[in-house]
Amino acid sequence: MNSNSFKYETLPKKDIEKLKKISNLCRGDILKMTTVAGSGHPGGSMSSIDILSTIYKYANINSNNPCMKDRDRVIISNGHISPAVYSILGRNGFFDIDDAIAYFRKAGSPFEGHVDKRVPGVEMNTGNLGQGFSAAVGVALANKLNQYDSHTFVVMGDGEQQKGQIVESRRIARKYNLSNLSVIIDFNQLQISGSIHDIMMQELKDEYEATGWEVIDIDGHDFNAIYRALRYSVHTAVKPVAIIARTSMGKGVSFMQNDEKWHGQALSEDKLDEALDELGINNNFEKYRKKRKKEKNIKFKKCKPIKIPEIDIDGKIVYNEKDKLGNRTAFGKTLLNIAEKNKGKIAVFDCDLSGSVRTKEFANKYEDYFFQLGIQEHSAASISGGLSLNGFLTFWADFGVFAVDEVFNQLRLNEINKTNLKVIATHLGLNVGEDGKTHQSINYLGLFRSFFDFKVIIPADPNQTDKVIRHISNKYGNYFVGMGRAKSPIISKDDGEIFFDRSYDFEYGKYDVLREGDDATVFTYGPLIAYALEAHKKLLKDDINLRVVNVASPLEIDEKVVEESIKTGVFITYEDHNVYNGFGTILSDYLMNKKYNNIDLVKMGINEYGKSGHYEQLYKIAGLGTDNLVEMVKKNIK
Repeated sequence: MNSNSFKYETLPKKDIEKLKKISNLCRGDILKMTTVAGSGHPGGSMSSIDILSTIYKYANINSNNPCMKDRDRVIISNGHISPAVYSILGRNGFFDIDDAIAYFRKAGSPFEGHVDKRVPGVEMNTGNLGQGFSAAVGVALANKLNQYDSHTFVVMGDGEQQKGQIVESRRIARKYNLSNLSVIIDFNQLQISGSIHDIMMQELKDEYEATGWEVIDIDGHDFNAIYRALRYSVHTAVKPVAIIARTSMGKGVSFMQNDEKWHGQALSEDKLDEALDELGINNNFEKYRKKRKKEKNIKFKKCKPIKIPEIDIDGKIVYNEKDKLGNRTAFGKTLLNIAEKNKGKIAVFDCDLSGSVRTKEFANKYEDYFFQLGIQEHSAASISGGLSLNGFLTFWADFGVFAVDEVFNQLRLNEINKTNLKVIATHLGLNVGEDGKTHQSINYLGLFRSFFDFKVIIPADPNQTDKVIRHISNKYGNYFVGMGRAKSPIISKDDGEIFFDRSYDFEYGKYDVLREGDDATVFTYGPLIAYALEAHKKLLKDDINLRVVNVASPLEIDEKVVEESIKTGVFITYEDHNVYNGFGTILSDYLMNKKYNNIDLVKMGINEYGKSGHYEQLYKIAGLGTDNLVEMVKKNIK
């Protein structure tokens, strides 16, 4: 309960008149900005503006201090109603409303077509329907852990309710009894293609109640009803509340009302004049047309994510050759080790795989900070991203195909929102073995290369895994740490000493030269490192010296190591990954851009979906065994 929100027991009459007036002004703003831009979504913006006017008036949100830690949060899951959001925020003093109207959807403007968090008062970038709700669940979880006296409001569309991710999120919100979370559905019963009832049957009240939510059905244009429902959800409810607000698309303009045509179509200038006349608003459209022609660099002070307290990462663990464990086990041990020194600072998410991804011990010891979300990866990706912005070191561990391939779009929106999520993915590549092609994640580098800021790390062995997890624990940003399923040999130096020993600190982007050589260079990572080292040993018997390089940061080029390796004349990329979008393509792009013509590059990788069987046999079938590498080196050395 937020004692600073919705303080009145009943809404004062004078406030109702003020709300009516500001909502009417906002409807005019919505129509002007979409017409001046020539595009946008006026219909749903006009149906939801009475809801938004009430929330922003009485929630604990301050235009003079929009970044206060214990503020209420308003997440707009249906991000296309940005005209409504910008208009009410502008009218409430967050910024100059004239700028929002004139520069809506203009290239370079923060007032983008879907809500953008560069705009004061906007908490999250949204637009991919369903994801805003999940992110809001993460925010509400964080506020509960932080014991903040705040409430999270999620504004959603009715067509949006058709998405499966919505179902996942409402289950999770109820499981964790998020009484500090309210959903307000703009139930105008229309979507792009027509009636929601014709497009996809849904019984929203029954569906929410079936997952344990309390449901309130109201007239979404009755300010008294809106206020009462919201106040109840903040001050009285003991579980999450869904408010179904019955509204009319295009509310306020007769020729727009209840017509899906206006979901995503702006008015012509003639129709704008007619609509503004009906609303009783002066048509000053020309003012905004002229203003739009002038360039203006609009920048606002950004709300920074709630800072994570400094994480104590001391206590490196060093394994020796007698230790038989995989990288995923090393991750679990390091996670527990860090958690013991940083109680209350770490949150971990799992999707029914805690035993396999090695988060079970953390779950047993720190159950209040462990979130078992079941087989619901889409919500897991978004919820963990939302929570990561709010003061917790956040890990989400899963199998590679579920943590990357399945949730690409969710991770993309996380990156857009500059979340601080650490994704730990086990079971990468053919190393998965017997589970077969459906579970062999072989495209993760290609997918992450499509992003701009996500960092990818593939540790070589349990010792490097330990150092990697410690490294990312004190680094802001989104990280993906990947590993195979099988146990990993401990990497040693030429003299038999541990390579990634206690003196080693991981540095993102830096390669590790595991063996020197001057006849050829193999660039590899993950499980195939052991095979490359074995190939190095075999080739020495034929007086061939293979340089072995561990590429633990495969999205990056370590120019120093690559330049030093040019002398060998032959580069071989050797990876348990799709050969067409893996590290080989990254290295070849670099060599081409540098215009190197004195180096031969050979790519070894996976060129078809894998089989089911022991991973060593699968490597041989794919042409990735030790002997395959030996033959490739001999074939290509000069």
